[in-house]
Amino acid sequence: MGRSIFDTLKNHDLILRMLSDNLPDMLWIKDVEGRYLFANKAICDRLLMAHNTDEPIGKTDLFFATREREAHADKPQWHTFGELCFDSDKIVLQEQHPMRFEEYGNIKGEMVYLEVHKAPLYDDHGRLIGTVGSGRDITEQVLTKQALIAQTEKLDHQSNHDTLTDLPNRQLFQDRLTQAISRAKRSNTSFALFFIDLDHFKKINDSLGHDIGDQVIIEIAERLRRALREEDTLARIGGDEFTVLIEGCRDLKNLSTLAQKLIELIKAPITVTSHTLYVSSSIGISIYPQDAEDPRDLLKYADSAMYRAKDEGRDNFEFYTQEMTELAFERVVMETSLRIALAQEEFILFYQPKYNAATQSFVGSEALIRWGHSTMGIVSPAKFIPLAEETGLIVKIDRWVMNEAMRTYTQWYEAGLNPGTVSLNLSIKQLEQEDFIEVLQEAMQRHRFRPEWLELEITESQVMKNPEKSIRLLEQIHALGITLAIDDFGTGYSSLAYLKRLKVDTLKIDQSFVRDIPFDEEDSAIVNAIIALAQSLKLDVIAEGVETQAQLDFLLEHGCCHIQGYLTGRPKSADAIEELLRNGR
Repeated sequence: MGRSIFDTLKNHDLILRMLSDNLPDMLWIKDVEGRYLFANKAICDRLLMAHNTDEPIGKTDLFFATREREAHADKPQWHTFGELCFDSDKIVLQEQHPMRFEEYGNIKGEMVYLEVHKAPLYDDHGRLIGTVGSGRDITEQVLTKQALIAQTEKLDHQSNHDTLTDLPNRQLFQDRLTQAISRAKRSNTSFALFFIDLDHFKKINDSLGHDIGDQVIIEIAERLRRALREEDTLARIGGDEFTVLIEGCRDLKNLSTLAQKLIELIKAPITVTSHTLYVSSSIGISIYPQDAEDPRDLLKYADSAMYRAKDEGRDNFEFYTQEMTELAFERVVMETSLRIALAQEEFILFYQPKYNAATQSFVGSEALIRWGHSTMGIVSPAKFIPLAEETGLIVKIDRWVMNEAMRTYTQWYEAGLNPGTVSLNLSIKQLEQEDFIEVLQEAMQRHRFRPEWLELEITESQVMKNPEKSIRLLEQIHALGITLAIDDFGTGYSSLAYLKRLKVDTLKIDQSFVRDIPFDEEDSAIVNAIIALAQSLKLDVIAEGVETQAQLDFLLEHGCCHIQGYLTGRPKSADAIEELLRNGR
């Protein structure tokens, strides 16, 4: 009869071997030099790559580490387990108490993580003779934990960063702003908040598509990032809106220099696919604690300053002042009043006469709107037209002007008078309306108004914003028999190549050039050049802002006989113009 398991287990070595080799954990015993005295099957198979449990005996971890490197020299290597194990053994021998380690290393090109427990080993006389250890493979748990942390960090990053530019978003910026206030309070320092808005960026998205617009945003974000210090916070808080925290600022002059630098960086040409684009920006700046100590107020005030920069012509920067808050309140009241004025028809048309100075005859007038406010009296268009353009109310206002001028001129012609042509100024928003031509034709039919009685004025800068579209639109208007004039000629950046293609009849010399003739040589040369250009292109030319006899004499001498200005007539009411016409003046 064979031996029982009980008899077999009487052999202590065999008991230890059977027990250790059937456990999933790695077990080993080493001497003080790190040489293996015992190694179970798990450590031989998983960690040491030993052929059997006898192979590690008398060898150190460094032996197996060297063999592992040589066997996989063609693969990326981190440190191996052997090197780490050798180091941790020394620590246990030095500290002489049980210790826990998390060790990792490269095995066959893969990262493996172990949870290791090691303890000093003593003989019967209490002498330190080595170490005993166990290890468990925790790679799966570690990788799962790492994946969870990475996913959490990714979600946290996504919730706090803009997906397009990877800049901090509004939420993270608000947190950074609050932290900046706390630091500034503790250190009794100040900082600046920049609010940056791209001018007319919507036109890029509308005309070229959002893919092109996104590339522009990415490029501008990168330019701003490179221009700022690492300690500055740059964020994208809206479609074309960026904010910057500049901490530790001491000199407003330095802030001005930085703001101008950012403006210049933004408006440098941007090439996207086959398009070369030019983008300008407006920047508002608020200062802590001078302007406010609350994060919401600081952001609001910088935003307010930015709009002030836009009102001042865009492509510039403005600092916040208390006065700007008051102006913002006035704008809200003004917009409400404008809407009421449209509903209650509080507007009035004045007409500024145009004369042929050579024949001293009345040739037409320019319709100029005034606001007959119930409490403020007559309000100049300079006070409400910019707001009307910004809010879009200018479209309704322009159409009211069109209908009122046509109605009045038709009455004059039907009364046997000869008022010439009426000139109407068209805003860019009006021209951008898809139904503009249809609305124009309907108004002429409604008022029995003839096209030859009308001259439409469009500024040079409006034409050059989208010259190809302007050419097509002006061709449609010209085909109706309506006269077209380029207003403020010489103040924009027009191209002669486009000018000769435009269906225009008249160039209008801006009053800024007329004001100092004939005494200013440069202005005189410009006016003379515009007159010569008009003559060469067979266009009419009219000078506005003529106020002195010397100006008139210069213009007549150089071939410009059509004039408009205070010398020959200030803007007048419709009744005053009718009286003038009846008197034959």
